[in-house]
Amino acid sequence: MKMPKSVSRYCPKCRKHTQHKILQSKKRAPSSLSQGSKIRARKRGKARGFGNLGRYSKPAITKWKMTGKKSTKKTDLRYECSVCKKMHSQRKGFRAKKLEFAQ
Repeated sequence: MKMPKSVSRYCPKCRKHTQHKILQSKKRAPSSLSQGSKIRARKRGKARGFGNLGRYSKPAITKWKMTGKKSTKKTDLRYECSVCKKMHSQRKGFRAKKLEFAQ
């Protein structure tokens, strides 16, 4: 996918639209403190005891197969303001096999 090297977008520091330089950084691994760990939930007191435990009360799915790796990675773009030199990250990444900055 082709993208411009610079784009005009809103800078929260300058509080106006300025020219931003687009930089691509490598996608980092998800945090080990992310939500959804059953082990940590048990330590917090969830998924233990009697009665309806909500999403923790269901048994494990026996015939479940992992579907494999995705062929693309999500973009992690940073926008650097040309006026105040502050860096802003994009809100939502999009999937692309290859990202090319053309001018």
